[in-house]
Amino acid sequence: MQFLVKAYDGEGMLEKRMEVRPRHLEGMKALGRKVICAGGLLDEEGKMKGSALVMEFENRAGLDEYLANEPYVAEGVWQKIEVETMNVVLVNGQKREQAN
Repeated sequence: MQFLVKAYDGEGMLEKRMEVRPRHLEGMKALGRKVICAGGLLDEEGKMKGSALVMEFENRAGLDEYLANEPYVAEGVWQKIEVETMNVVLVNGQKREQAN
């Protein structure tokens, strides 16, 4: 299953986000192909205010397990998380090969 995750930082969390970011990126790298794409959400000034992730897990429980251990969650950076299931068809203009 593929999921779109939109996670929003709490007020005044930019400094904390940058402190935790290396652990977050390390965790993303460890997930390998489970991360289809990911990036920061930006405010009007171009500063990070959250994250958007397109991820693949066997089921929602797998995603929830990841989120429970995500450094931005554990450190209180992400204050609001929205999750929707999706069907990724194209990546970089090419039909996506299944990760399985």
